[in-house]
Amino acid sequence: MRRRPLAVALALVPILTVTACGDGAARAPFADSRTPPSLGSRFYPPRGWTWGFVRSGEGPVQRYGVSSPPGVPRATILILTGYGESAETWFETISELDGQDFTVWVLERQGQGGSERQTPWRDLGHVDSFDPDIASVRALINGVIRPGNDAPLVVVGHSEGGLVALRAAEQGAPMDGLVLSAPAFGLSDLPRSRAEFARFAPAMRNLRLGWIRAPGQRGWRRDGPDGVQAGLTHDTMRGKVQAAWMLANPDLRMGGRSLGWYAAFLDASDAAAHGVRQVNTPILMLDAGKDRVVTASPQNRLCGEMIDCKETRYAEAGHDLHMESDAIRRAWLAAIVDFTRARIDAKAPRHRAEPHGL
Repeated sequence: MRRRPLAVALALVPILTVTACGDGAARAPFADSRTPPSLGSRFYPPRGWTWGFVRSGEGPVQRYGVSSPPGVPRATILILTGYGESAETWFETISELDGQDFTVWVLERQGQGGSERQTPWRDLGHVDSFDPDIASVRALINGVIRPGNDAPLVVVGHSEGGLVALRAAEQGAPMDGLVLSAPAFGLSDLPRSRAEFARFAPAMRNLRLGWIRAPGQRGWRRDGPDGVQAGLTHDTMRGKVQAAWMLANPDLRMGGRSLGWYAAFLDASDAAAHGVRQVNTPILMLDAGKDRVVTASPQNRLCGEMIDCKETRYAEAGHDLHMESDAIRRAWLAAIVDFTRARIDAKAPRHRAEPHGL
């Protein structure tokens, strides 16, 4: 029975070849989206919101967005999204961070949101490796954001975006601070054990069969669970935001993950665990006490191994801290703002007093 997914995949290869012909439109990145009429104004695009695309080498095209405060920004924040999220899901948070005089960028992950897809099935969460995500973070920072000496850059990585952010820091991406929000270093529900993935992943990749949807992973459904039903948040309104954007914009729709995605995640999480001592950047880890998506033990262990890491756990929070009920979310947002302000203070020039009598 364990060999059945591979056998089914081999039978489907001719079908995939035919289906893939002329699938460029299905894979292509896109920018503007339609605002769902069901959402309140706090979930609308921030003032002056602008879309763009970034590509590193031969990697996929990834969509990013940016907005700035009316005055001179005191800091820059780069948000890396979690699995299946588009930047639109973060609009409420972005507007509030803009209100703190921060310029906010959001980089969507490869294969989701408005970024380019690797398969003809746009709702399939498939990647062969997290390396293109990491490379795009570095390309966006170095080639587009170009942080200067006047304002610090803080990277906020949510869920798997936290894993990507940590790997980018380990590889030398310039940043003044790193916030890991419910970071995914271990997943609560793997379709197969790590040992099994280690056995069959090399053969699966050699045969280019990583696109097979993992057992139990379904495609996007109109009647799929919202954030509250999925246990991601306790807030009824915020729990409907992601589903509303996907309903109004078919190109944003995301379903379950592929076998290749899981293999890529395990590779990246193993690499992150081996490289944490290379990061000198101050790190703030914000965990969810009732997280059904990621496991807590790797969070605790890795923060303890990091050179400069402070950890806070919100006991009653679900995985999506940025979409949680007001009491939890206010504390989470305040922690990010305070951490960023501390980076502003740390980067401010130190003026030594001139000696008297000169």
